[in-house]
Amino acid sequence: MDLSRLNKRIISICTDFVGLLLIAILAIWLRFGDVVFPVTEYAYAIAIFPLIAIPVFIRLGLYRAVIRYISYRFVFVVFWAVSLTFLLWSTAIFLIDLSFPRSALIIAWVMALLFVLGSRLMVRAVLTGVSKNSKEASSVIIYGAGESGRQLMKAMEIIPSKKLVAFVDDDEKIVKQQIGSTKIYSSRELESLIQNHNVSEVLLAIPSISFSARKKIIEQLESLPVKILTLPPIDEIVNGKVLFSDIREVSIEDLLGREFVLPRQNLLEKNIINQVVMVSGAGGSIGSELCRQVVKQKPSKLILFERNEFSLYQIEKELKDFDVEIISILGSVSNKKKLAHVFNQYKVNTVYHAAAYKHVPLVEHNIEEGIVNNSFGTLNIAKTSAECGVNNFVLISTDKAVRPTNFMGASKRLAEMSLQALQPEYTKTSFSMVRFGNVLGSSGSVIPLFKKQIATGGPLTVTHKEMTRYFMTIPEASSLVIQAGAMGGGGAVFVLDMGKPVKIVDLAKKMIHLSGFEVMDEINKNGIEIKFTGLRPGEKLYEELLIGDDVDGTEHPKIMKAHEGYIPLTELEKEFKIIQGYLDKYEYNLVHLKLKELVSGFNHTSGIVDFLK
Repeated sequence: MDLSRLNKRIISICTDFVGLLLIAILAIWLRFGDVVFPVTEYAYAIAIFPLIAIPVFIRLGLYRAVIRYISYRFVFVVFWAVSLTFLLWSTAIFLIDLSFPRSALIIAWVMALLFVLGSRLMVRAVLTGVSKNSKEASSVIIYGAGESGRQLMKAMEIIPSKKLVAFVDDDEKIVKQQIGSTKIYSSRELESLIQNHNVSEVLLAIPSISFSARKKIIEQLESLPVKILTLPPIDEIVNGKVLFSDIREVSIEDLLGREFVLPRQNLLEKNIINQVVMVSGAGGSIGSELCRQVVKQKPSKLILFERNEFSLYQIEKELKDFDVEIISILGSVSNKKKLAHVFNQYKVNTVYHAAAYKHVPLVEHNIEEGIVNNSFGTLNIAKTSAECGVNNFVLISTDKAVRPTNFMGASKRLAEMSLQALQPEYTKTSFSMVRFGNVLGSSGSVIPLFKKQIATGGPLTVTHKEMTRYFMTIPEASSLVIQAGAMGGGGAVFVLDMGKPVKIVDLAKKMIHLSGFEVMDEINKNGIEIKFTGLRPGEKLYEELLIGDDVDGTEHPKIMKAHEGYIPLTELEKEFKIIQGYLDKYEYNLVHLKLKELVSGFNHTSGIVDFLK
């Protein structure tokens, strides 16, 4: 039966009391070399020894430490506690004029150190050994036998639920060597090690290697029936010292992300440093990351413009510790009067416009809101910016604006066309737009949905086995948006290099494997099922980033500049009024025809499914 914490402390105190008495007696015997030598004349000195020691031990926290989890730092605590005890004891013997051999004091000091420290380490070893050999302890392998792997092994010693069975490393020079009592194996032996030792987790302790090398190792491990955990990159590890708490699950970003290209600092700060910056849609996934990166470039003020109260509260709370004035404004991009008041009062220099409805099926069911917010709202905030003297305006666009098959994509292409039309009319404002694909983990992204479905045992729902999408991490996309905006002007359309498209079904399989599960198939009936549900209204199998072939490179290797057609502002505003009239009457078929006329390549074939048609 488990003892209470108080009872354990009482037992420890009693054990130390008796042990220290015996040590004092044994020290005298060893000093005189006679086991039967009488010690009665030293009785008072012997008796006060534990009476001095126990209060010192209590004061220095020897009984507060949980023995199962004590670390090697505990050695220093014991050393100072025992040494202080002997200093006080020796002083007491001298002042009270008690009898005790001086050389026996040194013998007793050494023995007390060994007793106090050894007794606790012995109990710790027994408790850890019992727990690690229990059926509940899971067997793990550390991939990487370098310094980080060794530190991780030490950190694991106090984790009773984890039992290290092997190291694995790609360096053949250290294979077959041992770290402590744990052998190092080649990565070629990993699969057999997992089977033989019933390993449930592989811990990647390779924080210093390149992203591409790390990605290659994760891809090799992905098919194995284990959960993969990893240390973060070395620059994220505090003071370079590895703790078990640093271990995290391998994210899909580790597999789909790319080698990070260092940002150009001059581009990051060009339109931000010491300027007034506003981010619309500041509480969204892209908008909030833009705010995080903008605030690091030291603007004089950062205005958070957001219509969702809770989202605005969250990002405001996150940014409050930065030495930048944060102004949080609830509002809609359709409110021209309010926008003009904000721009004029705060003398805004740069606007990053991220406010948009981007969930394809929802916009299909709410066409009016999608067009009013994404298209009319963008023209409204962009034109108002120019009228109020804003220097730079950057629109966050999407690959769905290219030959769109849905109303959301068409509405974003109209937003792009608004900026292109405004540029010749308002030359003092630099308009630009940045077009990219899906960002990992954003609201509406498939990643959070898959995680939730895996947590509930599946199935994972995929619309079509051939569907592909481009993916990029939110921080990378936001950084490139800021840099592209700094190159802007002339109504430029910037396109981010998204790498290779990824099949969504492959993404689902990777996420299942990374979570330590198998995909259900004809052989494995106990895995997690992937269920194909069919394309939703407005969805297409493949996304594109360019409308035409007229594209140039820029000074940044991940940013391209496209040249695409548009219509003049007066004509565009006239067309917008026509569309608004159709929307007012819920004549979505006429809206569809007008968009087909205005937006190049618009091919909406799934029919009108708006709830208010």
